[in-house]
Amino acid sequence: MTQKLTSNQIRSFWAAWGGWALDGMDSFIYALVLVSSLHELLPKSKIAATAQNVGFYGGLLFALFLIGWGLSFLWGPIGDRFGRARTLMLTILCYSAFTFAGAFASNVWQLGVFRLLAGIGIGGEWTLGGILVAEEWPEELRVRGGSWMHTGYYFGTLIASLANYVVGAHFGWRAMFILGGTPALLVAFIRWGVAEPAKWAARARASGGRLTARSSFILLFSREYRRRTVLNALYVLISMIGLWAGSVYVPTAITQLAAREGRTVSDAARLASSGSILLSAVTIVGCFLVPLLARYVDRRRTLAFFYVLMAAFILLGFGYIFYSPQQALFRFMVCLFFLGVGGASFCVFTVWLPEQYPTECRASAFAFATSFGRFVAAGATFAVGAAVSQYGTLGRPVAMTGLGFVLGLILLPFGHETRGTKLAD
Repeated sequence: MTQKLTSNQIRSFWAAWGGWALDGMDSFIYALVLVSSLHELLPKSKIAATAQNVGFYGGLLFALFLIGWGLSFLWGPIGDRFGRARTLMLTILCYSAFTFAGAFASNVWQLGVFRLLAGIGIGGEWTLGGILVAEEWPEELRVRGGSWMHTGYYFGTLIASLANYVVGAHFGWRAMFILGGTPALLVAFIRWGVAEPAKWAARARASGGRLTARSSFILLFSREYRRRTVLNALYVLISMIGLWAGSVYVPTAITQLAAREGRTVSDAARLASSGSILLSAVTIVGCFLVPLLARYVDRRRTLAFFYVLMAAFILLGFGYIFYSPQQALFRFMVCLFFLGVGGASFCVFTVWLPEQYPTECRASAFAFATSFGRFVAAGATFAVGAAVSQYGTLGRPVAMTGLGFVLGLILLPFGHETRGTKLAD
């Protein structure tokens, strides 16, 4: 018999889901307004707005955003020390404020700083939201709760795509960043409606004040957890490089393919939004597959399924179809369907990572695995942007990121399997 959820469990879920949805909206806004914002800000920065420069500085700003996301690993120890719900509020305020500030950037460097600072908040929300649901929900529903919570991010990207279709197309890229400041309103709901998980509260009381952010972080590299911490960071890093390249460059790729087929600028913009909507909608479907797969196969094979999809369709879509002389746009859209399903690889981490660590360092472990690799991902993203600028095409440079998933498939057998185990106290 399925256990009934308490009111705090329901509120905790919607707080985490809502924060992750609005996080997804904020993080994807820049991808949608990349071309229009740089065409305005590059000349104001005394840089010519050529296709090569848009590719280069677009990659640079994505890299800065990922560096900010990498710095967000600091939220994990804070969450272990001061609580999941409290820290969740701070992350939402951080990314809301600096996304809003992006609307007032007067040159490309200011926008870069705002994106870096917004990234610090955005990276922390996934950690605290995922841990909040994992610790608060009953064991028999925990995997489903974590998977459903993760759909929020892709609903957020869907909201961003729809907003760009309606708001961005009529009022410009600055209006989109203003819209990105609205998640701060969610903080009031969390502040007055969500209690800390009982697992964390019990651990905090048992520690007698000895539980510190420093001790939580150091525990990740103890003899017991060191290997899984390193491997988890590598698994997430592989997903980051491929997913960011395979999704963030989608609007630009569609815009270029539409122009190649003689579509108008407005038609190209709408097609780019439609492609992003398709990608987000199908990733939501992929998230619902995770608990079904996790029931019948182990965590490692579940992640492998999504890795195979990402490797195959990044290489096919960007490496081959992007250069096809006939029906390239339609065939690229078909690839997006499978890329969308593969993008649910991140949902696996929401379920798997909390199972591998005790309460006293769970948020630190989640934050480290999902954030620290972004420093490397930032360099890889910048390298992709530089390659786009160097070769004058985005297809093959993006396609090469699909090879990272092959490496992931080689490393997966060494991961710590947790199927059938309960969440540790």
